[in-house]
Amino acid sequence: MMEFTGFSKECVKFWSDIVANNDKVWFEKNRQVYEELVQQPSRNFVTAMGQKLRQISPGVNADPRVNKSLFKIHRDTRFSPDKTPFKTHMGILFWEGTRKRMECSCYYFHLEPPNLMLGAGIYMFPKPHLQAFRNSVVEPKHGSALDKAVSAVTGHRGFNLGTTRYKKTPRGFDPEHKFADYLLHNGLTVGVTREIPDAFFSAELIDFCFDSYKKMAPLHNWLVAMTERL
Repeated sequence: MMEFTGFSKECVKFWSDIVANNDKVWFEKNRQVYEELVQQPSRNFVTAMGQKLRQISPGVNADPRVNKSLFKIHRDTRFSPDKTPFKTHMGILFWEGTRKRMECSCYYFHLEPPNLMLGAGIYMFPKPHLQAFRNSVVEPKHGSALDKAVSAVTGHRGFNLGTTRYKKTPRGFDPEHKFADYLLHNGLTVGVTREIPDAFFSAELIDFCFDSYKKMAPLHNWLVAMTERL
């Protein structure tokens, strides 16, 4: 594995161009660009970022393979009316926990020109997680710890919780509970979106991302602890 030295402008251009050229012919003509200027530096990034993240999350998983830390570029179109074959963004995942990666809280990296989004959390709770989450919200100790973590994370400029899923408090829970707003979520994430920074094109990207992930760690840690109680 080579040292991570940053992504290139050609990498950004690839993701910009595929929006207007989302077909297999164009992709095959540009496969070498994808493999050399997108995939290879992504693998290097996963290794370097994983090492850095272990300073705050010792159990984090950073596996530079497709369907591990790297998401595949091909879309699953089986049940979608949109039949375009390729994704138009780059996603990278660092998960922590003993369950399947999408059932664990994670740190997330999302390039979609002209923006870079960094996030943390669980995008959608599996059914057992959802019930455990709701029970934790209304449990005095865990609910207070969650609220404290959310306040710490969203206190940073530009850091926002993901949108709610439900309009009403789930059946069996008190809509007047002081933390009832959290019960409107079916997953819990925090994210910050910026224009692609100059650091993206150098090794400084590791520290740039780490600064945001460190600020998101309180929510990530709460979710890791919740899933480990299941």
